[in-house]
Amino acid sequence: MSKRGRLIVISGPSGVGKTSLCEALLERSSCGRVITCTTRPPREGEQDGQDYFFLDRNSFEEGLRAGRFLEHAEVYGNLYGTPRDQVEEGIEKGQELLLNIDVQGARQIRESGIPELMTIFIDAPSEEELERRLLNRASDSEEIVRRRLETARAERKEKTAYNHVVVNADFDTAVRELTAIVERPVESNGS
Repeated sequence: MSKRGRLIVISGPSGVGKTSLCEALLERSSCGRVITCTTRPPREGEQDGQDYFFLDRNSFEEGLRAGRFLEHAEVYGNLYGTPRDQVEEGIEKGQELLLNIDVQGARQIRESGIPELMTIFIDAPSEEELERRLLNRASDSEEIVRRRLETARAERKEKTAYNHVVVNADFDTAVRELTAIVERPVESNGS
């Protein structure tokens, strides 16, 4: 019997550096990225099928009704979801799959009962540092920053439900820690 793969879920509040850490991890490991679906419009430079699968709301909702998503969430008015077939096929083929999703999506995946699952929570060193990072994002309005901070407070309370927590105080240190966690041999319970 061939070795089964694993789904590695990385989540945490906005502003902790999840996307940058995931990009660094993809460069340093054998992980492949799960491409999720969204109804939000593409940002400048994003490509369909590479960054996300960009769907209209009707197509996404049709996929929900058909059970095509392993998890889904509505975040700031847009729908996001993880294609079930992409994950199941990857695990079956022995692939290490990296999924960067929000806390509520990670909760749904933990509840789905996938045995080949590792969860990693990325956190900021403090709430003050998280606020500073969010305020330094030129792309978000003050209202969006305030909402993201409120959400972050609730999300940070869930970090004990994860297999691992990585604090991104220093990017290079966080990348090394994340890489070491992912490269550990898979234990029999999949964590």
